[in-house]
Amino acid sequence: MQTTDYQQLVEAVGDAVVVCDAAGAIIVWNDAAVRMFGFTRDDALGKSLDLIIPERQRGRHWDGYNKSMATGQTRYGSDVLRVPALHKDGRTLSIAFTVAMLYDDARKVTAIVAVVRDETVRWAEERQLRVRLAQLEAAAAPASTLT
Repeated sequence: MQTTDYQQLVEAVGDAVVVCDAAGAIIVWNDAAVRMFGFTRDDALGKSLDLIIPERQRGRHWDGYNKSMATGQTRYGSDVLRVPALHKDGRTLSIAFTVAMLYDDARKVTAIVAVVRDETVRWAEERQLRVRLAQLEAAAAPASTLT
């Protein structure tokens, strides 16, 4: 049976792969994460996820993160999360990601991995379509008449 080179796998995928230890420090940051967020590996490795989490989302994020670390479970294992994130240059990104818990042999949580996709362009296009649809619906609505 052939073994898998997981480092090569993480680098080969087009989505960002970010792994954080139980305390929330970044321990894996692939090339796609560098491209997506603008932070180099040196910028990211060993740093807090606050690097890419907008300040207004941090409290909610850390509440959920710490609960997941304590319980060894996440409610987002199979669900795609869509949240804002920060690029190194200060702009906001719209990202979508899934997460998975990583465990040691004793089933203690050691880390969490996120596979992240930048959906900023798609989200902006959908927003423009919703605005245009609302405009068309408003234009097509019959004018109300006074009786």
